[in-house]
Amino acid sequence: MTTDVPTIAWTGDALRLLDQTVLPHRVEFLAVQDVDALVDAIRRLVVRGAPALGVAGAFGVAIAVRQAEREGWDSAGRDAAIARVREARPTAVNLAAGVDRVLPFVAKGADAVAAEAQALLDEDVRGNRAIGAHGADWILARAGDRPLRVLTHCNAGSLATAGWGTALGIVRELHGRGRVEIVYADETRPLLQGARLTAWELDRAGIPCVVQADGAAPSTILRGLVDVAVIGADRIAANGDTANKIGSVGVALACREAGVPLVVAAPWSTVDLALPGGAGVPIEERDAGEILSWGGARTAPERVGAFNPAFDVTPARLVTALVTETGVLEVSKGATPAAAATPGSGSAGV
Repeated sequence: MTTDVPTIAWTGDALRLLDQTVLPHRVEFLAVQDVDALVDAIRRLVVRGAPALGVAGAFGVAIAVRQAEREGWDSAGRDAAIARVREARPTAVNLAAGVDRVLPFVAKGADAVAAEAQALLDEDVRGNRAIGAHGADWILARAGDRPLRVLTHCNAGSLATAGWGTALGIVRELHGRGRVEIVYADETRPLLQGARLTAWELDRAGIPCVVQADGAAPSTILRGLVDVAVIGADRIAANGDTANKIGSVGVALACREAGVPLVVAAPWSTVDLALPGGAGVPIEERDAGEILSWGGARTAPERVGAFNPAFDVTPARLVTALVTETGVLEVSKGATPAAAATPGSGSAGV
């Protein structure tokens, strides 16, 4: 029940990335050996998804260290290159966290950095498996131990992580238990991560799914066709406000109106305890061409511009549960990430 295609891997002298810009029609890989190429790959969404970006950022430091040695950079040049990797995409906190995780190993050389980055990759896969189990247990206990109709937005599967997936990790666990009737995969405008990537993963895993327009999601929920919505996250504030792919707020509002659980699945590293609330999340605005053209042809009048935020922020009151590798927080009941991280407050499990 996996894609059997590794999203990200270290070859010893390069970072091997599955090129997600050409899926589902072609399976191609990009070997990255310099910082410019990695930053470009991150910005073009060759590699994407908060957990995968964290791993890419960690290996990016190894690339910067090796490039500095190869090209004779001084420490200032090396550090500037590392900073460029760290800042390649601002919303996903995991990218910066992955870079910061391996910085203490820079003085020991590229191999030491790469070893720590590999440890992060392995931890992500283990954590995703735990997220899947925790999330499935919680959902079945509340939605009923039966085949469920699940809605998901964007892609939070193995393609967005080092392996298995977060939101789709829960779906895979439910499917393994025979508890998935159908998955509604929102297409995810403007780059169609749901149609191109999530549907590709679900199809390869043998999980029944249909793709729907983003605008159809609230109606599907309000018509009573969805038992639970499961999404990922790029950054979660200390109060539980959740930044995810643009369009997630509409799903959340419909879930609240219909009384359907909205489950956010993400590793604990996605929680930014230094950020009090969602108003402080930096929202990436992407190129206008993603909105104003289709298949290379312009679809809007020449003098019309575009507003293209890549993410929105769902208020904590609309999030039923947050699933991490440590357990489940029932956020709308007041169980915040900040409280769970406070010494003496207990684990995230409820």
